[in-house]
Amino acid sequence: MNPVRVRFAPSPTGGLHIGGLRTALYNYLLARQTGGTMILRIEDTDQSRFVPGAEQYIQESLAWAGISIDEGPAQGGPFGPYRQSERKEIYNKHIQILLASGNAYYAFDTEEELEQMRDRLKASGATAMQYDHSTRLQMRNSLTLPEDEVNKLVAAGKFVIRMKVEPGQIVVLDDIIRGNVQFDSGQVDDKVLMKSDGMPTYHLANVVDDHLMEITHVIRGEEWLPSAPLHVLLYKAFGWSDTMPRFAHLPLLLKPDGNGKLSKRDADQLGFPIFPLNWVDPRTNDLSAGYRESGYLPEALINFLVFLGWNPGTEQEIFSMKELISVFSMERIGKAGARFDIQKARWFNQQYLKAKTNEEIAEMLLSLLHPKGITCNHERALKIAEALKERITFPQELLSASDFYFKAPEKFDLTVVSKKWNDQAGKVLIDFAESISSISELTKTSAQECFETVCQENGVKPGQVLQLLRIAISGAGAGPDLMLSLEILGGSECAERIRKAVSVFSNS
Repeated sequence: MNPVRVRFAPSPTGGLHIGGLRTALYNYLLARQTGGTMILRIEDTDQSRFVPGAEQYIQESLAWAGISIDEGPAQGGPFGPYRQSERKEIYNKHIQILLASGNAYYAFDTEEELEQMRDRLKASGATAMQYDHSTRLQMRNSLTLPEDEVNKLVAAGKFVIRMKVEPGQIVVLDDIIRGNVQFDSGQVDDKVLMKSDGMPTYHLANVVDDHLMEITHVIRGEEWLPSAPLHVLLYKAFGWSDTMPRFAHLPLLLKPDGNGKLSKRDADQLGFPIFPLNWVDPRTNDLSAGYRESGYLPEALINFLVFLGWNPGTEQEIFSMKELISVFSMERIGKAGARFDIQKARWFNQQYLKAKTNEEIAEMLLSLLHPKGITCNHERALKIAEALKERITFPQELLSASDFYFKAPEKFDLTVVSKKWNDQAGKVLIDFAESISSISELTKTSAQECFETVCQENGVKPGQVLQLLRIAISGAGAGPDLMLSLEILGGSECAERIRKAVSVFSNS
């Protein structure tokens, strides 16, 4: 068996859709699992849709996600060039092979003539408005025009080249995900292979490139399944059937409610990103948010994406990239569309943040504090990280969650205070403030012991006063480990906050 060679072949027409990143991931996992080769090929033959900066964006997105490329425009390789716009001579050579063998022909029809053809088909009650075996002999092409006229029109350069698809064939595709899929060639139209600008269409370019680059597996989205019979026929026409790659058409990514394919508009309306990184459209200067800038960790996003269509056959949900490479199987990808549950993506991010060390979380915190001009030493940052890391879903939440560690609260949750407050609670808080104010090195343990002692001396249970103490310290009725927060703030600071809060509570 030949070594596995897979390719991710996006078009540089804008930001990389999250579905494209999933396609790249599945290709990458198969390549790494088998010791194969991962190729990036830029399919930029449609120059009218080319967007400057999109190729660099794609490469940066893959690198951020941890999907490394073995061969591509930046890496080079023995099968280059890896941009289709640089392979024009290769396509010209191969289109001539199809013309010479009678598997392709020149078509000279104008847009007006094509529209008239569609009108005739519509009037006759035809279900398919396409240029195919049933209509091509009624059109202006090299199959119907005299040779001298064909030569003149070709010399004038006003033509496209179409695939000549003969009816009466059963085209068989052995899809890794969908099994044996059969198509009637009579339903396949004579697709354009070479456009009037001399550039190939996707159909010609991707078949020629996959063959010449010795691609063994074509893993792509379900939307390309209707094109598969044409591609199989192209392999046959070139005489490459024996080396045709195996196909796997991935299930669609569906809207969160499961109704229809996920689009950028859906994501925008529902408030979550559709691109891996921030994307600024150079044509409009519009900014589309990315997962990276929204606070998603690349390993969390990858873990989320791999489950959109694949399952490991076990209850395990958290997988490192190394583990995914070990257990991934194309055969465990389902046919049904995968519902894009952004809440699950958030959950994955939360789990990966929890698994970070205090050191890593502290570094995130310090990087957020520095631009705000907030000073915090490393030891204190480590303690704040310990207090907060299980309470956040995104790194940027560290800034707001840690605010009370650097600034005494100015507002308090008085709704909760009104339910809990009485003179006895006030005395407990003041006594506690007095007890800790003189403790130079307040710790979580000593704070807890001191609080329990004061409560016991006043004849109340700690639970009766605990939430009031929390509000006095942070302003909120819920938050991170309270005793650890007291340690972080220190006895003197805590005592001052409690006294101020008691004054407010008493007068509210």
